[in-house]
Amino acid sequence: MGRKHPPRRQNVKSTPSRSQLRIIGGEWRGRKLDFLTIDGLRPTPDRVRETLFNWIQADVPGAQCLDLFSGSGALGFEALSRGAERATFIERDIASARQLNSNIQHLKSQNAEVIQADAVEWLKTRQTDLESKYDLVFMDPPFRKNLVAPCCLLLESKNLLKEGALIYVETESELTDPDVPPHWHEHRSKTAGQVTYRVYTREDPLG
Repeated sequence: MGRKHPPRRQNVKSTPSRSQLRIIGGEWRGRKLDFLTIDGLRPTPDRVRETLFNWIQADVPGAQCLDLFSGSGALGFEALSRGAERATFIERDIASARQLNSNIQHLKSQNAEVIQADAVEWLKTRQTDLESKYDLVFMDPPFRKNLVAPCCLLLESKNLLKEGALIYVETESELTDPDVPPHWHEHRSKTAGQVTYRVYTREDPLG
């Protein structure tokens, strides 16, 4: 009789669990959206989003928005709910990008698109002076990866920002100087626990 071999263990990929976020203002106020709980994904908390949109509420209606490092899409969806004209979500993780598309369908939004790409690499491929320009940019990269400065430089070098554009930057609280361009003037800032969030206004660099 041949020797019995133990059954082979099949490689089973674990499926990311899901959590929910709540849109806190505008047309979709109170609507809940699913997002995947994957490593490094930290949706901007309700309290921070509420403060942020209180700061920028007059500038959101009609805005062209870019949500870099989208993750759950909390910021882009909040902007759309409050009257932004369009939002472009850039998300590297394939499963998270699929979930963003699912949420767009769930909300029946006609003015949002998801691009599955690394945010820095996507910015590098933009054609200078030939791309859409944005009124409002959300930048919430993974902490402690030194991604803010290169993104800021690319937004400028590719001419992707309108004069007077607002740029939201969320970082670890110990990063006291995000190294943004000198003509980006800090409009508001606040620290909540381990997170510091800032809104910059872009002025004409030649003005």
